[in-house]
Amino acid sequence: MCGIVGYVGPKSTVEVLLGGLKRLEYRGYDSAGVSVITKAGALETRKRSGKLSVLVEDIDKNPLGAANIGIGHTRWATHGAPTDGNAHPHLGGAGQKLSLIHNGIIENFAELKSELLEAGVTFSSETDTEVAAHLIAAEYDASGDLVDAFRKVVRRLHGAFTILAVHEDQPGIVVAARRNSPLVIGLGEGENFLGSDVAAFVEHTKRAISVGQDEIVILRSDRVELEDFSGNSVTHPEFQIHWDASAASKGGWSSFMAKEIADQPQAVGDTLMGRVSSNGSVHLNELAPLGDALSSIDRIIMVACGTAAYASEV
Repeated sequence: MCGIVGYVGPKSTVEVLLGGLKRLEYRGYDSAGVSVITKAGALETRKRSGKLSVLVEDIDKNPLGAANIGIGHTRWATHGAPTDGNAHPHLGGAGQKLSLIHNGIIENFAELKSELLEAGVTFSSETDTEVAAHLIAAEYDASGDLVDAFRKVVRRLHGAFTILAVHEDQPGIVVAARRNSPLVIGLGEGENFLGSDVAAFVEHTKRAISVGQDEIVILRSDRVELEDFSGNSVTHPEFQIHWDASAASKGGWSSFMAKEIADQPQAVGDTLMGRVSSNGSVHLNELAPLGDALSSIDRIIMVACGTAAYASEV
């Protein structure tokens, strides 16, 4: 289950993004990264495999430029191993001016990747996410309109996904889309937020809007626009968040035990994402290096206590 954060506003963007990702750590992850468009107009990206603390230490040693817009991500590997190269954000286009993060799986990525390879696009990762980055960058190069380019591409994607993107040439907006994957807007004063759940921004605002199925968000510091995948404007009621930042790590639950019990179905779904095909075949690429050694295993023993024991029984 990936964690996603987006921000536009006057605060230190890197601090907002890293703080949001910290509060989303409970969702689980194997790598983390951020992209910002600096006040000087440059897109800067930093990403690392491992714990969020590895990324924080890297940024502390080599700070990113001051910025008022950015996106951040914690990744749980589906396509591609947990490496620096496969971590998000991913850059698109020959000039690498577009940065994109993604939660979920793009089921038709192989078909789309073949199309891009035939067009001469070079890939730097094993992920399905990079396909979307290059497609949007290509559409943007043709139209010069980030929202239009984004809309055209998300309509072509199959599967479950939340996607956020920024472009160096349009430094005032974050564009996002949701299909079968959660996305929430946080409403501030002169600033606005996006998150895979409200924990991403609850420290900054208690006002929020849930993004509907197959909808696009255009996030600016002074306003938020919502539209469907056809470009028609949509609206949703605002709601209040009734728990504070101290409860973020528990996802709003009264205890970690309650949260972990409730999380089990989602955890199983996240584990299977990208590993079970439509015909029921299971693909565990992480186990491929073990080869024939697996064939000699005739039983699996799980040792656990507490909520982990319940998970083992499931």
